[in-house]
Amino acid sequence: MIKVGIVGGTGYTGVELLRILATHPDAQLTAITSRKEDGLPVADMYPSLRGRVQIAFSSPDKANLAQCDVVFFATPHGVAMAQAQELLAAGVKVIDLAADFRMKDVTQFEKWYGIPHTCKDVLSEAVYGLPELNRDAIRSARVIGNPGCYPTTMQLGFAPLLRAKVIDAGSLIADCKSGVSGAGRKAEIGILFSETSDSFKAYGVSGHRHTPETIEQLQQMTDQPVGLLFTPHLVPMIRGMHSTLYARLTADVGNEQLQALFEQAYRNEPFVDVMPFGSHPETRSTRGSNMLRIALHRPNNGHTVIVLVVQDNLVKGASGQAVQCMNLMFGLPETTGLMHVPVLP
Repeated sequence: MIKVGIVGGTGYTGVELLRILATHPDAQLTAITSRKEDGLPVADMYPSLRGRVQIAFSSPDKANLAQCDVVFFATPHGVAMAQAQELLAAGVKVIDLAADFRMKDVTQFEKWYGIPHTCKDVLSEAVYGLPELNRDAIRSARVIGNPGCYPTTMQLGFAPLLRAKVIDAGSLIADCKSGVSGAGRKAEIGILFSETSDSFKAYGVSGHRHTPETIEQLQQMTDQPVGLLFTPHLVPMIRGMHSTLYARLTADVGNEQLQALFEQAYRNEPFVDVMPFGSHPETRSTRGSNMLRIALHRPNNGHTVIVLVVQDNLVKGASGQAVQCMNLMFGLPETTGLMHVPVLP
């Protein structure tokens, strides 16, 4: 059994990790930390876990994380980098759901996150945790920087086109929407029910921290300079993400060829569903699951290809992807504990 610790178990990605790992056949929940909720049984905070998770939250100073085989950080940015070295020295593997180990460019990290990077030596060995694009490196990694939710959709949506060299890498557009849970579990006016219900808005239009993360990864897929316009939006639903991606074709390819690029790229991927050309995937078709669905469109058979991508922002966009990485790191079948059927309606 893999002994698992979770730092920051009270937030949405934390409880999603608990939900997944509670029924994972090869994982044993060993420590769940929270300073504020020290001693509180996990199931008292999250009744959905009654009968599934028996342990209580413990403050970080009481939790012996060094006894774990892997520790997930479901925490704000900056927490994992403060503890990673000590855990690694004890032989513990680290999976960070925040941004501490996502970007190799420290200057960009410090610019967008507003904090100094204090763990550059660990960053140098960290592996970006997007299994469909980085599987082999994840298997041998000690430290994983789990991708952001929006970047997951953009990378898997653009990757087959960039690698086939059939689009202009310098003029990519991503029009993306996320449910409110993407903002985290906190008391903030902008995400209150009365503020978000029956409303729709863009945010981060002048610049968003997921842009440099995505460009850094996309640049590895092409020798062209990558240019990306990314606009996120907040939609009045709890969970779910829909990304509409636009790219200008530079090669003479037919619709069947475009479809074949995606089907071939993801034909053996258990968590990527390439739908028939012209389909319209819905966020509810992935709710509560680690599945990501993709569909292609080409209006009027013109020079623009549109890629529609949907996922659950808390599962494939966060905690499910982290468990997918854990499975690879410990030599388990990648799908272990992750074959949940989406919840519908």
